Amino acid sequence: MTVLSAKEIQALTAAADLSDLPVKYRKIIAGLLARSGTQARDADLFVDGAADLHSQTAGIGGAVFVEGKEIIKKIAQNEKIIDTPFNGGEWFEFRIYYGFFNASYASIKLENDTINNIPVFHSKGYGKTTGLARWFFKVEDHYESYFNKEKIVPYKFIRNIYEGGYTKNIEINFNQKQLIANINDKKKKTKTEVPFNLNAQDLVSSFYYLRKYFPRNEIKINESFVINMFFDNENYVFKLKYIGKEIVQSKFGNIECLKLIPMVQSGRIFKEQESVTIWISNDKNRIPIRVQADVIVGSIKADLENFKNLKYPFKIIF
Repeated sequence: MTVLSAKEIQALTAAADLSDLPVKYRKIIAGLLARSGTQARDADLFVDGAADLHSQTAGIGGAVFVEGKEIIKKIAQNEKIIDTPFNGGEWFEFRIYYGFFNASYASIKLENDTINNIPVFHSKGYGKTTGLARWFFKVEDHYESYFNKEKIVPYKFIRNIYEGGYTKNIEINFNQKQLIANINDKKKKTKTEVPFNLNAQDLVSSFYYLRKYFPRNEIKINESFVINMFFDNENYVFKLKYIGKEIVQSKFGNIECLKLIPMVQSGRIFKEQESVTIWISNDKNRIPIRVQADVIVGSIKADLENFKNLKYPFKIIF
């Protein structure tokens, strides 16, 4: 038996207002609060549950009794279990070519961290031009994202870049309860607030969101997968078209990949709307193997060069 104190009622009220809490759970909490009133009352909770790993679903059921009266009978059932295909410690390095030249390297690593006492994933991306390319066009980019471990929604995003004299240094804090992005432009010394869409991703978290939620077993060829994005101070929809499966020859061997084409804006950088192609491994890791883009002058290709601490074995075709 549990006594619902005033603080516990307050905590339940706050939980019900969380933007990422499923509506059905929010209704359950609201119903419990409505029936229990503002005074502390005794409550009994009886719960039972089960999981089916074959179908990747789980169910939980139970009842809540207040003063001997059953007020909630069923809590939830048939929740889809979606595996997170990465762990803290994962690291990738990519080799980037511009035409025949080795132009730069880029890396991205994932760490376990906390933000506002909440356990999160903290991803750090870094890229720079090397060799002769650095003399002609110096690039040094830093990206960071702190995001929810289960739902993959961002809490904080950092972009600090230098690209041939162009610089940008911004920090965005995502208020997931109010769906407000607090943008701190450190270069311009300005602070603004902009609403963002539910489940919107930043530039880095979208990489992990795609890996977790891309429906590789359900999506059909030429169908699209959509991600809500928030970049700098704007909301937009990022659409990826699924082309099918393809074998990619890499330094590690032949890799069966899912081939995706993002819809990009043609004109200033890209030749046409479907100028970028992404290949991700068709295994449990869903890691990027290759990215290729046709730009206004020439083409750019990024290949996976090194990796470590994958969650699952890397599938290679011999």
